[in-house]
Amino acid sequence: MIARVLRCAGTAVFVAAALVACAGDDADSQAVEPFASTYQPLPADDVLYTNATLLTGTGERYDGASILLRDGKIRAIGPSIRPPSGVPTVDVGGRWITPGIIDVHSHLGVYASPGVHAHSDGNEMTAPVTAEVWAEHSVWPQDPGFSAALAGGVTTLQILPGSANLIGGRTVTVKNVPGSDVQSMKFPGAPHGLKMACGENPKRVYGAGRNTAPGTRMGNVAGYRDAWIRAADYRRRRDSDDAPVRDLELETLAGVLDGDILVHIHCYRADEMSIMLDVAKEFGYRVTAFHHAVESYKITAQLAEHDVCSAMWADWWGFKMEAFDGIRENVAFVDAGGACAIVHSDSALGIQRLNQEAAKAMAAGKRAGLELSEADAIAWITSNAAKALGISEQTGALAVGKDADIVVWSDNPFSVYARADLVYIDGARVYDRSDPTRQPLTDFSLGTRAGSGEAP
Repeated sequence: MIARVLRCAGTAVFVAAALVACAGDDADSQAVEPFASTYQPLPADDVLYTNATLLTGTGERYDGASILLRDGKIRAIGPSIRPPSGVPTVDVGGRWITPGIIDVHSHLGVYASPGVHAHSDGNEMTAPVTAEVWAEHSVWPQDPGFSAALAGGVTTLQILPGSANLIGGRTVTVKNVPGSDVQSMKFPGAPHGLKMACGENPKRVYGAGRNTAPGTRMGNVAGYRDAWIRAADYRRRRDSDDAPVRDLELETLAGVLDGDILVHIHCYRADEMSIMLDVAKEFGYRVTAFHHAVESYKITAQLAEHDVCSAMWADWWGFKMEAFDGIRENVAFVDAGGACAIVHSDSALGIQRLNQEAAKAMAAGKRAGLELSEADAIAWITSNAAKALGISEQTGALAVGKDADIVVWSDNPFSVYARADLVYIDGARVYDRSDPTRQPLTDFSLGTRAGSGEAP
């Protein structure tokens, strides 16, 4: 990897191919939390941007405003900010600034580019329930998709296992920075997620493909319930004098029942989402978000009542029967119904233009008569996404004290002509469209594409 600068006890440590642990790391905490994050922010660039159009991610728009980035955090927002001594001031000439984009549904690294069988590491299709596997153990940090997503303004993403199984395993949330291993990208403090799937995929993979359960939607539900019954028993014994032998599958499921792991469910149809909420109620856990969810517009009140986010595409539909009843107004209707609406990618290409996907969803809502603005729609790819990943205290909005994860756009970010001019993560300028030395390439890309013969 290109050398990175880490800060340990105030001393700069240069690391090329591997990361070093900071002095004072607690070995006991590492034992408690296996595969813990080793992420260290890159050196921050203190700067005061003035004359900007700010979309906060929480419903506000400020014109001709200023934002101060200092020590990796957002320190001030307002119409007129006096720059601290030594902090440069940059007039952006009315350009738009937003929080960094967050994609809650990505398979970068587990279905890495180039798309060959050797890089197909997202689906552990060996049993309908594989809660024991962790997506991060398949993530290849050299996937060129990470750099391409960064150029699209994506600062944070959740990487999930695939959707072949009823319960596919743990997800991981990462900061979109170069790393030689996934631990150096892991978002500090972000909870794990659990990837589940309902509908056609599990019953097709197992029933039709292998003549084993589940082969029907009722078989799907029986499979979930059986897994949660076993998890509840494991949890009871774990917390008693009859402690069981450690079981990685049941350990993950018990983590959900404990409230430590967030549940993300691939689910298209309204009736199935309702059933999944009933299963959650039976076993005492909550669903954090439904993904894809093309029929969420039918159950907006239910989603709002249970405080469940719906992560959706702008206009993908019809590619299988459970996606047949999708409408372009889905995202906007969920938002108008008071539920948490998110635009996600599920695509190595779509992640590069999530701003445009949100723009399409906003336009569809406007055509349907809803009052929507850029200040509303930016939440679908920033603050709402941060909520679904359990990281809203740290990022997802332009607010004092949040991580300085921001994008400076060349134009209105909901324009097809907009490009990310500058991308900051924790105050570090990790991408600059005008500076080739700030356009990171992964090691795999070096020498494999035109013009990449030298490291930036």
